[in-house]
Amino acid sequence: MLTLASKLKRDDGVRRPRASNPASDSTRRVSVRDKLLVKEVAELEANLPCTCKVNFPDPNKLHYFQLTVIPDEGYYQGGKFQFEIEVPDAYNMVPPKVKCLTRIWHPNITETGEICLSLLREHSIDGTGWAPTRTLK
Repeated sequence: MLTLASKLKRDDGVRRPRASNPASDSTRRVSVRDKLLVKEVAELEANLPCTCKVNFPDPNKLHYFQLTVIPDEGYYQGGKFQFEIEVPDAYNMVPPKVKCLTRIWHPNITETGEICLSLLREHSIDGTGWAPTRTLK
């Protein structure tokens, strides 16, 4: 069975010859998460609505970013809400961790900013939890 990890390893082997020093090879290895994030972040930024903005505090760390949402309609119109998104090393097998940095009264956000959505859970009772086929978008 062909997996993404094995394909990436094979593609890396075709592109460049193996280093003679195994320690130097492992330091240059890019994680599967980072390779996925390069594609997904570009897609996310291209398809983001005008009411949302993504900010990368450190441009070299695609696995940590902030999302600002400024709704232009509805109950929260005119508000500015910031979310912190951290993508774990085991991504895309586990969901990203999302936290609301803005204090808000919302049924799916706790007082400490934890997001309560089955989509962001690794295992969900209703079966709509995170799946490896989902993306940041």
